[in-house]
Amino acid sequence: MSLINRQLRLKTRPEGLVSRDNFELVEQAVPELEDGEVLVRVLYLSMDPTNRVWMRDIPQYLPPVAIGEVMRALGLGRVVASRSAHYAEGDLVQGVTGWQDYLVLHEDAKGYVRLPADPGIPLPTLLGAAGMSGVTAYYGLTDIAPVQAGETLVVSAAAGSVGSIAGQIGRIMGARVVGIAGGADKCRHLVDHLGFDAAVDYKSADFKQQLKAVTPDGVHVNFENVGGEVMRAVLSRMVIGGRVALCGMISGYNSAERPGDDFSPVIMKRLSVRGFLVLDYTRTREAVGAITGWIREGKLKTEETVAEGLENAPVVLNRLFDGSHRGKLVLRVDGQA
Repeated sequence: MSLINRQLRLKTRPEGLVSRDNFELVEQAVPELEDGEVLVRVLYLSMDPTNRVWMRDIPQYLPPVAIGEVMRALGLGRVVASRSAHYAEGDLVQGVTGWQDYLVLHEDAKGYVRLPADPGIPLPTLLGAAGMSGVTAYYGLTDIAPVQAGETLVVSAAAGSVGSIAGQIGRIMGARVVGIAGGADKCRHLVDHLGFDAAVDYKSADFKQQLKAVTPDGVHVNFENVGGEVMRAVLSRMVIGGRVALCGMISGYNSAERPGDDFSPVIMKRLSVRGFLVLDYTRTREAVGAITGWIREGKLKTEETVAEGLENAPVVLNRLFDGSHRGKLVLRVDGQA
């Protein structure tokens, strides 16, 4: 009996939040493999803010997903059939899988990582702390805006997949770490569970006063994920010569308008601001090795929010923007994974 592949293909470009109506669920038979190909069963999908960016028809670092195409996404899958000498049945494969059940992959395809069948850590963690999220955090604090012992590091979206790891890496490096998150529960989690030195709630009416109180010596490094009012508040607290690792500006991803920001503090405080993409990083193996070592030593805690069902991907993606998750948000595609 032939296998059926379900695919979510972009039907219309969302305005604001994403809905199921923006996608068409298509079912088709999985094709027979040719020499050099493998069949990968998608197990988990990484739900990332960049998914929302890819849906927009604007200039960006990759071409936007075209109408009628399978929605682009990073994921983790397992080889279930192979006609390749480079992949064996049971191998795990990490890379761009798309929003679908199965992926036919050629052995020469670039950007895919073959992992052992039993990696020794939970599979969702391979998409979070030991995956792109963790590597992004490591890259930002070692290469883009290196943080030193004794400095104050502020991380926005600190309860999210990248921010939660960035804050913990900052602590490992000896920095004083302040997280910005939405809601008192998340702020307590950052301090009590993840070891942040302080946390402030950007939803509070006195957010700016809170931020000033917990950064009495100013901010040396800002790991910025949010942009907008949150970023402006942090920039106002930066010391002269401070550094900003500009990782994302999630506050504007659902808006049709480009965010406008006042960069006068960059001039007045002679700040170094550098945007970056993890795609440019060339020392991924080093980063993953360091992160997995910290996990095994108990120095770095991981957390994943796991949602269920390929058909729910559009709605689940919105959880990145409403704050209803902690840590890395992943979607389980294969219920047996």
